Amino acid sequence: MKNENFKPWLEAMKLDHPLVIAGPCSAESEAQVLEIAHQLKNTDATVFRAGVWKPRTRPGGFEGHGVKALPWIQKVKEETGMLTTIEVGNAEHAKLALEFDIDILWIGARTTVNPFVVQEIADTLKGTDKIVLVKNPINPDYALWMGAVERFYKAGITKLGVIHRGFSSYEKDKYRNKPKWQIPIDLKRDYPNLPIICDPSHIAGRRDLIFEVSQTALDLNFDGLMIETHCTPDEAWSDAAQQITPDTLVKITEDLRIRKTEFGDVNYIDKLTEFRTQINFLDNQLIELLSDRMKVADKIGEVKKERNVAVLQNKRWGEIIEKMLAKSTGSGLSKEFINNIFKVIHQESIEHQEIIMKRE
Repeated sequence: MKNENFKPWLEAMKLDHPLVIAGPCSAESEAQVLEIAHQLKNTDATVFRAGVWKPRTRPGGFEGHGVKALPWIQKVKEETGMLTTIEVGNAEHAKLALEFDIDILWIGARTTVNPFVVQEIADTLKGTDKIVLVKNPINPDYALWMGAVERFYKAGITKLGVIHRGFSSYEKDKYRNKPKWQIPIDLKRDYPNLPIICDPSHIAGRRDLIFEVSQTALDLNFDGLMIETHCTPDEAWSDAAQQITPDTLVKITEDLRIRKTEFGDVNYIDKLTEFRTQINFLDNQLIELLSDRMKVADKIGEVKKERNVAVLQNKRWGEIIEKMLAKSTGSGLSKEFINNIFKVIHQESIEHQEIIMKRE
């Protein structure tokens, strides 16, 4: 997959602001769809989104009107001139989206995890000029995400982009889905010509966090936002808590700050160079300290092997993490960060000791 061969479809829109995709989580009725669309016409939204097929985590919820709703989406384009986008979950959905001339097709998180279904959709779209956006898989699997993009690329679809909607986790915090920003940062580094859209609605799961997540995305040079909007969010048939009104969308887009990608001022560059030099020095120290720590872990592994002691010592691990979390108070580091980083260090120590245990 060659980064330079992606078609610059986003640049062709000639927007003076990041792309905004907005609309309801679910297309509930023709009247609802058109009311929202006409209100969005007066915002920064360029693309109207609506869920036609709604894959739900558990049965019994509203799963969308399906093909019945496609003429409503078509009418949005006719009456407002906005581009339209829907989620497609299989090849049949893709065929219907083509039949009703939907401009942009997005692949949902639950579909991205299934290479067979992704390939079937890619084969269906072969030879078309549609824009395809691929949401990240439910779990933080970078290779699986880019593998889905690559399937469309190999099918001749070069108007591609990705949507970052966060990752599911059994460890719940204030977000519905953990953003794990480093993953889209890595993607942006590897494929700078591949547009990346943030879905703050699904990351946040709460409307009061939409602005915060959106600003972070723009701070990280994301190319756009997909925000769920509804005229009466509390009455929405699905995901009511994370939808906002078109008026709120206007307020959010007005308040968001678009950061410069270049400095231009030599004084700022000099300051950054100084601080980055300090960061580089500290990073080198971190590597050396971690290396030293693992050498000690290796020695502990040798002792455990000699005495035939289990590698994992739950009591000791509990003492370490409890002590480090207590020590983090007042350090300016979040407990979540300390917890995550020491889990990774502990896992690396276990792997080192496992290698020693297996030696003859």
